Amino acid sequence: MVKLYESGLFFDEMLDGIQPKPHYQSFHRKLSAFSKEQLEEKHQQAQSSFLRQGITFTVYGAQGGTERAMPFDFVPIIIPHEQWVIIETGMKQRVEALNRFLHDVYHEQYILEDGVIPRLLVENNPYYYKEMLGVQVPNNNHIFLAGIDLIRDENGVYRVLEDNLRNPSGMSYVFQNRHVMKEVYPEFFSKHSIHSLEKQMAHMQEVLLAHRPRNLDPHSDAKAVLLTAGMYNSAYYDHVFLAQQLNIQLVEGRDLVVQDAKVYMKTIYGLEQIDIIYRRIDDDFLDPTVFRADSLLGVANMIDAYKAGNISILNAIGNGVADDKAMYAYVPDMIRYYLKEEPILENVTTYHLSDEKQLAWVLTHIQELVIKNVGASGGYDMLIGPQASKEDIMLFRKKILENPHQYIAQPTIQLSRAPAYQDGRFYPCHIDLRVYVMKGDDTYVLPGGLSRVALKEGSLVVNSSQGGGAKDTWILKEESQHAKQSSGWTVLDGTV
Repeated sequence: MVKLYESGLFFDEMLDGIQPKPHYQSFHRKLSAFSKEQLEEKHQQAQSSFLRQGITFTVYGAQGGTERAMPFDFVPIIIPHEQWVIIETGMKQRVEALNRFLHDVYHEQYILEDGVIPRLLVENNPYYYKEMLGVQVPNNNHIFLAGIDLIRDENGVYRVLEDNLRNPSGMSYVFQNRHVMKEVYPEFFSKHSIHSLEKQMAHMQEVLLAHRPRNLDPHSDAKAVLLTAGMYNSAYYDHVFLAQQLNIQLVEGRDLVVQDAKVYMKTIYGLEQIDIIYRRIDDDFLDPTVFRADSLLGVANMIDAYKAGNISILNAIGNGVADDKAMYAYVPDMIRYYLKEEPILENVTTYHLSDEKQLAWVLTHIQELVIKNVGASGGYDMLIGPQASKEDIMLFRKKILENPHQYIAQPTIQLSRAPAYQDGRFYPCHIDLRVYVMKGDDTYVLPGGLSRVALKEGSLVVNSSQGGGAKDTWILKEESQHAKQSSGWTVLDGTV
């Protein structure tokens, strides 16, 4: 029998005390059949698979090279069907409200006039681009792909931690995690009926091509490309994978040119007009004639083509106003305002440090809180009070007082844990889940998502750039909840 650990006071995805929860029992039985030698052999085989396939990410400024294989842990996060239905419905609700907010703040601005959200919070936001005021985006849809980060608290309640509406990354790892699991650990799949990922790229391609620019002939097929910053970008593997799976050309800015407010791709046969750009570079670098003049990554005069209705840019320009950490606190209000519904998924309590009363309280309790820079990502410029040194706390107090608008504070939540297997042993690690939502004529939620795990024991930071890794995420089909028992084994279809 495999020895794990006792869940203790934490909410554990797999364990209740020392016993596996009902939806993990079949997995636990299979796991117990492996010897220590087999587990270690399979672990090494899985890591080697990621290396062979070049599944990497980049850590800027790291010593000894920046290119690293994505750390992988084979114990999956298994989510029962009835829990996933709530997550899926909550995700669609949240993205719909966020999309309406984006359309509103760049057009009528009703939510600002009605005082639901402070006008200055929008107008002073560095990601709010006045160049987008009045611009019609295809289908009035600003969000082609969202990556919403979920956590579970000490009571097992799912809460949204962060909305990523600009260039959410990591989807390629979802598919590669599943591929490696099926290749190295096929034994686990024979007793589980889980939702497949096989048709999800077809859904994504359908959603992508639904964003036709308004001037495109309705009888013509749209031509799409994926615009990357190039091979030195931290998410380049993600770009290559998605371009291949979506069957679209991977291009850099130098491969495109604008003529007569239309965008063309340079080919050996001449110029070919492009209709849709799935861009994976930030707004500031898209067009040096409008944004950063020193950008070598974008295409001069692209915004002219965009405003003229000759090109679609996905995700839309200016989405950052809706997903920065200060605006996050108002998303439940957006849901109530636009949809007349109560939020299905809860937020984490958030303190705005521009408010003098909240600021004073936070500075008094800073050692108990998590402090985040509203514009940072990847776990950078963040303080976890209970784990911070006196020097770090003093540094953040100084930074907050110098620029309180730049920071928010949240309580330190005891993130749920799950078993991880590293260095020949099992131990508990904190996790979160990035759920991907694709929005076009219809809205699709990728079944599962990217389960990120803080592999450094005791750490709360799951980002790969900060030592985190990834797990496969299984969504059990509805019939899995009513599986028949046969000779003490749970008999299920082996659909993957």
